[in-house]
Amino acid sequence: MSFSLASLSTKLRELPEAPCYWVAYSGGLDSHVLLHAMAQLNDQLVGSLRAIHVQHGLQPDAEQWLQHSADESSRLGVALTPLRLTLKPAKGESLEAVAREARYQAMQRLIGPGELLLTAQHQNDQAETLLLQLLRGSGPSGLAAMPELAPFGSGQLARPLLGFTRAELTAYAEQHSLSWIEDGSNTNLRFDRNYIRHQLMPVIEKRWPAYSSTLARSARHCAEAQQLIDQLALADRAEVQGNRSNTLSVAALSQLSPPRCRAVLRHWIEDLGFQLPSTRHLERIVDEVIAAAEDRTPLVAWTGAEVRRFRDRLLVMAPLAQHDPSVTIPWLEGSSLQLPAGLGSLHVDEQVDGGIDPDHWRQGEVEVRFRQGGERCQCQGETMSRLLKKIFQEILKIPPWLRDRVPLLYIDGELAAVAGFFICESFAASTGQPGIAPRWEADASIAGSLPK
Repeated sequence: MSFSLASLSTKLRELPEAPCYWVAYSGGLDSHVLLHAMAQLNDQLVGSLRAIHVQHGLQPDAEQWLQHSADESSRLGVALTPLRLTLKPAKGESLEAVAREARYQAMQRLIGPGELLLTAQHQNDQAETLLLQLLRGSGPSGLAAMPELAPFGSGQLARPLLGFTRAELTAYAEQHSLSWIEDGSNTNLRFDRNYIRHQLMPVIEKRWPAYSSTLARSARHCAEAQQLIDQLALADRAEVQGNRSNTLSVAALSQLSPPRCRAVLRHWIEDLGFQLPSTRHLERIVDEVIAAAEDRTPLVAWTGAEVRRFRDRLLVMAPLAQHDPSVTIPWLEGSSLQLPAGLGSLHVDEQVDGGIDPDHWRQGEVEVRFRQGGERCQCQGETMSRLLKKIFQEILKIPPWLRDRVPLLYIDGELAAVAGFFICESFAASTGQPGIAPRWEADASIAGSLPK
């Protein structure tokens, strides 16, 4: 089926109806063909038609490209929304990858509930993506390349041109005398995709002229295989899920075959919003964390995430911020206090049964400290004092990496409470007397590791 208004109309009917159809419009040939064709089919759309142009500022002609895109959109009767980005890649980061991520994040913020973002990737792009992922050693998920429809913020991202070749889009553009931008960076062989497109694909095409359709078919097969893997991983995860969504049972994971264990780990990590680990990091999780003795607390970290173990619990979390447990923070006034090092904040609830005696709280000097070692507390209602270390370890079951991050409340230099957990007897309100209850709202990066 060659590209035409009729064939695109057929593709659009396969997509969910949307209140707005946004076309990602760079001004290049592919996106211009998509925008032009969508404009011709505007009367068939349920919702409105709009265009987005992202200006990264990476090319000297970026402003001219934006003006060209605005002129062409206006000529087609389509409203254009320009998005200007300022990119600051960190040392060692790929500018191409940073630009792509920033572009998608910016567009994601623009797409409303139920709306569709249409992008112009075609069959040749799909084939190049598959080959690129293959050369990177990707598994079925990566080799599935680009899906035709995927969640995107509060809407969805659709690629209606994946079934059509670059040659077919070029023929349409020439037939309709379209004017488009030629991005000079697309011929820069320093970029892997350009090298594949200009150096490898012409050689492959000489031997296998239908390479784009056959590789795209392989991508669909990989997508189906990945769906089956995901379904199995979801079922397995339900069996090994810990008592909270960010934990898995180490013992239960150990009963799975290595491929199923790795599939569960990938599903779990990605579902919780973290970047997937590399194959090497995934193997380290299996070999160094899951296989470790129960009394060990191993750690495997990669960009934006880390996996830790505490007893039978496997946890994934954002990396912990630097923390100085020797710091002392005066709580001078107010009902809340912001804590350092991403630990969250403290709040005070008044008129609470079993809280701190109000006179102690209001008349004493209140400070926040952190565990140094040797602290003791006679918990409210108990007859003997115990080491704080033992309370954290045996009763509260707080993981070792958080024990010096739990805020301790001191009044006049004495330990009065562990915020959110218990009050020390000598500072507790009398039976029936409303007291002051300190509450710790931990940052999301550590809240999932704390006992409920």
